[in-house]
Amino acid sequence: MNLLLVAVGLSKVVFGGLVAALGIWLAFRGLNRLLGTADPTGDLRNGNVAAGVVHAASLLALGLLVQNAVSATFDAVDLTFHGPSVALSALARLAFFALMHVGVSLLVGTGVLALGVILFDKMTPGLDELAEVRRGNVALALVLAAILVVIALLTAPGLQATLNGLIPFPTLPPSTLRAPS
Repeated sequence: MNLLLVAVGLSKVVFGGLVAALGIWLAFRGLNRLLGTADPTGDLRNGNVAAGVVHAASLLALGLLVQNAVSATFDAVDLTFHGPSVALSALARLAFFALMHVGVSLLVGTGVLALGVILFDKMTPGLDELAEVRRGNVALALVLAAILVVIALLTAPGLQATLNGLIPFPTLPPSTLRAPS
């Protein structure tokens, strides 16, 4: 049994769970501010399917945007532990940059989703989309949900490429590099 691998795996589970919880909180709170609801769970408690669809899409879209940040962090951790030795200062540096990487991706992701709502608003003049969602207009909610997911899918690679510069990937000797399978 490789206890180091078990510990690294468990730390990845904890890190991923914390990022997911923070992302869910940000997406839920951010969307409620855009919808202008005083009671964040009121629409869901009352069975507003339209609000549920938009909330679900915002969570899915933010997850799509942030998954690359988490994957890059895990890759850096794996590379660090495949090196000749692991210094505590290298781990601290990696943790700091990983938190920055994920934090920036969560903030940018939330901003991109807000931009999607604004874009949809500009595409449909004379229609108060958010009021329609609050009233339960499922057709409008489905279109808004699709816009959020498409924006996330199309901006995620650019966000990943931009933010990968924040992770301090370790330099490994050429003999330790292997082609991906």
